Amino acid sequence: MVSYMNKPVNIKYISKDTLLFILEVCRSTAPAEFAGLLRAEDNTIVEVIFLPGTTSSEVSAVLHLYMLPNMRIAGTIHSHPTPNTTPSPADLGLFARTGSCHIIVGAPYSTESWTCYDSTGAKRILQVR
Repeated sequence: MVSYMNKPVNIKYISKDTLLFILEVCRSTAPAEFAGLLRAEDNTIVEVIFLPGTTSSEVSAVLHLYMLPNMRIAGTIHSHPTPNTTPSPADLGLFARTGSCHIIVGAPYSTESWTCYDSTGAKRILQVR
């Protein structure tokens, strides 16, 4: 559950356009990892937010959360250069601090190569619409 304007919201969906945008960014930045934040409206993720100063390489991507704008976020998005979408210990630390929907996209960055996790690292369902 995340709260937007003091109203609890349970994120259930990601817009198809947002997912397709994410997949294209992952493909275009590979083999470097890509990282961003997710914003939702109502119960649907609709936007990726890029933070200034984010750095990435073939082994990691670092978000500088002190650059976070004054807004609520639904979670995070980042890519892995391999098909493995399992969160690392560093991923789990980030998940615990930033929202309730965390997407990891693995190579080949297709509609079948992503997984959503909750803030504890447990897999969760996020439907595309």
